[in-house]
Amino acid sequence: MGCTRLVYNRALAARTEAWYEHQERVGYVETSAMLTEWKKQEDLQFLNEVSCVPLQQGLRHLQKAFSNFFEGRTKYPNFKKKHHGGNAEFTKSGFRWKDGKVFLAKCSEPLTIRWSRQLPEGVEPSTITVKLSPSGRWTVSLLVDIEIEPLPESPNQIGIDLGITSLVTLSNGEKIGNPKTFKAKHRKLRQAQKALSRKKKGSNNRHKARLKVAKVYAEISDARNDFIHKLTTRLVRENQTIAVENLAGSNLVKNPKLSQAISDASWGELVMQLEYKCDWYGRTFVKIDRWFPSSKRCGHCGHIVDKLPLNIRAWDCPKCNTHHDRDVNAANNILAAGLAVKVWVANIRPNRDTSKGQLRNTRKGQKQKPK
Repeated sequence: MGCTRLVYNRALAARTEAWYEHQERVGYVETSAMLTEWKKQEDLQFLNEVSCVPLQQGLRHLQKAFSNFFEGRTKYPNFKKKHHGGNAEFTKSGFRWKDGKVFLAKCSEPLTIRWSRQLPEGVEPSTITVKLSPSGRWTVSLLVDIEIEPLPESPNQIGIDLGITSLVTLSNGEKIGNPKTFKAKHRKLRQAQKALSRKKKGSNNRHKARLKVAKVYAEISDARNDFIHKLTTRLVRENQTIAVENLAGSNLVKNPKLSQAISDASWGELVMQLEYKCDWYGRTFVKIDRWFPSSKRCGHCGHIVDKLPLNIRAWDCPKCNTHHDRDVNAANNILAAGLAVKVWVANIRPNRDTSKGQLRNTRKGQKQKPK
């Protein structure tokens, strides 16, 4: 793990220095040649004691990080830190799979693994990733290629409105509460962080205190992921069509009063899991344009109110006098818009200037700006 981190950081430093000092772009091929030279240096002879596969994979990951940066998807790559854990990826030539045991390259003994699940019969992994979390927990991920059988068709279809008090509100009226995993562990985390702040930097006691903080964060993450996995699996099994809003989480967390609650809700992870599970099991997943007024729109007559503050959780339509629960009404509107998108493959958003309260189609692939 340390060798992989060292090679990654050296390659990142070399690429950064080449650009800022000489305006030269260094790619994967050049860094791979650098790695060969590093192995010849006297102070880096220990790089020859480990498999070259995870070292080369680290350089490929760095190349992918730069590609994402140049295409505007991520920020500039950062250096890896020892206390953040790390990972080492082994492709087919870097490990041996025999009798259900994993033998990594240059290791005579198989990895001692406590299996969380068994691999399907007749399947061999193509990639193995060994990961160390900041809390000191080791995990092994095995990538296998299998065909997932689609679930039998269901007559149900659901619209989902994401929230904070109720994490998910369904168009059938069901509300699923937010477990608020961060808030549940906030006091324990605060105590662990205060203890860490009192420890002398570089001491063993500080290292122990840092592990305690990391373990609390791991508990929060594990509880959140467990809840979201169970929820998304249930929704995918029960419904044939699922419609959700395409929310911009990075913009929503800029609200200083709600940023912590929004981050704790983890809407992005929930939507991502729904999307790939629907793809696995043959379900239809639809994202609604984020500017569609799902909360302000009356699900009975289509009238759109001008303002609807967050503190108003129920309202009456001024046109048809229908009483609405804010979240349930939004979920029903999301489902209706999702069915329209499913049929028309349209981008749903009202045109406030010409046809207020109506649905308007746009050219495929063209992004609209709010008016």
